[in-house]
Amino acid sequence: MQPTPQSPTPQTPAPRTRAPRTRRRTPPPGGERDRTQPSPAARARSLLPLAAVAAAFTAAQLLLVVPGTGLGWDETVYVSQVDPRVPAAFFSAPRARGISWLAAPAVALSPSTTVLRVFLAVLSGCALAAALAVWRRLLPVRTLALAGLLLAGLWTTLFYGPAAMPNLWSALAALAAVGFHLRAVRGPADRAALPGLAAATAAVALMRPPDAAWLALPLAASVLLVRRWRRPAVLAALAAGLAAGAAPWVAEAELRYGGVLARLHRAGAIEGGLGPHLAVDDQLRALAGRTLCRPCTGPWRHRATGAWWFALPLLAAGGLAAAGAAGRRAEAVLTTAAAGCLAAPYLFGVDYAAPRFLLPAYALLALPVAQGLLWLPGRVRPALRPAAAAVLVLALAGHLAVQQAVLRSVVAGARTSSGDYARLAAALHRLGVRPPCLLTGDHAPPAAYYAGCASRQTGGHDASATPAAVLATVRRLPVALLAAPGGVPPSYARGWRAVPVPDLRNLHGLRVLLPPGFRGRPPGPVRALPAAGDRAVADRAAASGTRAGPPPRAAGRTGPGRVRRPAPPAAAAASRGRACGRSPASGRAARPAARRAGRPS
Repeated sequence: MQPTPQSPTPQTPAPRTRAPRTRRRTPPPGGERDRTQPSPAARARSLLPLAAVAAAFTAAQLLLVVPGTGLGWDETVYVSQVDPRVPAAFFSAPRARGISWLAAPAVALSPSTTVLRVFLAVLSGCALAAALAVWRRLLPVRTLALAGLLLAGLWTTLFYGPAAMPNLWSALAALAAVGFHLRAVRGPADRAALPGLAAATAAVALMRPPDAAWLALPLAASVLLVRRWRRPAVLAALAAGLAAGAAPWVAEAELRYGGVLARLHRAGAIEGGLGPHLAVDDQLRALAGRTLCRPCTGPWRHRATGAWWFALPLLAAGGLAAAGAAGRRAEAVLTTAAAGCLAAPYLFGVDYAAPRFLLPAYALLALPVAQGLLWLPGRVRPALRPAAAAVLVLALAGHLAVQQAVLRSVVAGARTSSGDYARLAAALHRLGVRPPCLLTGDHAPPAAYYAGCASRQTGGHDASATPAAVLATVRRLPVALLAAPGGVPPSYARGWRAVPVPDLRNLHGLRVLLPPGFRGRPPGPVRALPAAGDRAVADRAAASGTRAGPPPRAAGRTGPGRVRRPAPPAAAAASRGRACGRSPASGRAARPAARRAGRPS
């Protein structure tokens, strides 16, 4: 008997349930890290090429520039503003105090010039790395490393890295400002962009207010002209940084010059009259190693030193083409435009040249040039790419070799000049011109810094005293006039005794003129001469074309470095004289002995 098969029991299918859809949450900025983004350690490793370039830049300064290089003329002016050991030199209208404040920690720590040089060399290397790192979100690291090498390889960059001069710091701050600006216009996600833009712009204004104004023009125009970059917060950050950095310069203009326009007018007069001037050829001649070309006359020798100048526009154009191929044309155009705006006033607005003026333009142009150098070998046939890369490497090596040769020449000249100032100061001390003392005449500001004296001029751009004031100081302090070889001394010093100074190289033939009856100050403790009164009187008088009167005397002072004690009452003087067994008249007569000994009473 066969079992009857049972029909299968129909199964009711289980209802299909859909899992709830979860929306992927984007972590807020500063919250949980996105796993697709590189870790902080990876980002740090990616910046190692920039750190290597900065370290090489610092090492080159320490080895090639720092040893044996004293302070130059302009450096003594900037450093004297914060050095408590010497009187402050006259601070003219075009200068800004940013570099003085930057050097202040090293100057307060030690009187050694080497300490200051090492401090600035290390700080400039760190600043180069930081400025390049700002661009890490905009350009590949290899492009940034090559740009840093191009900028650091210039003799101008190496020479002014450890120098107490503002131009390189303005350049590095401008490089960071443009990078922060490009990051800020992308949107509010980058929280460091706006504060960085304000801080970098303020740093440029602290160092060189005119550079900050020229830099702000293309940055503000880009926000207004490029639709996707129109963010009012970017303009606000730019304006805030510009105002904060320029505030000390503006305040000093109001207090000392009678306003910003008056200071600008005075600065233009000192610069030789700002206006249409073609200085391109002057800058080209200065590339051979002339730190100041004024006037810039004579033939153009050593033309190999300017070969890279002619290649610079072509390589920058190649960088623009490379940026366009990579979809970054607007960023490259803004960078190049900012470099052009920073270079224009020094190429077409002054009648002399100094290579340091163009450092901000070089810093910005290094980026498109690096892009062009990395892009050009890929434009040739694959079989020729190794040869093209080799040619570029050899050209870059030759360029760096020429820059090093010029650097050695410039450093040797700087060491000779600072050595002359040191020998001149030693000669002045041997003659009895010791602090507190006063120097005037040719090369007086740097010589006064080395000798520990104050410097006052009776004419020229740094006029801060009258001949009558100098003659009045002769009766109280050691005063010397430095006369250039073949120069005619001023009328008030025609009868002064001339003493030649031997062993001077660049200042060969310089004479020290001493007033009649000069005996000098004997060796003893060195006491710095306090700065004279308000120097704005001389500045305003020079700007108006009139002769300045003596600086106003502060209460209790009779001149530079001399403090008048309040006269005692007659009764007290008489009682003191009777207690000493002498009359009041005899007590007063004893005081000139101190004057004859060379010390102020």
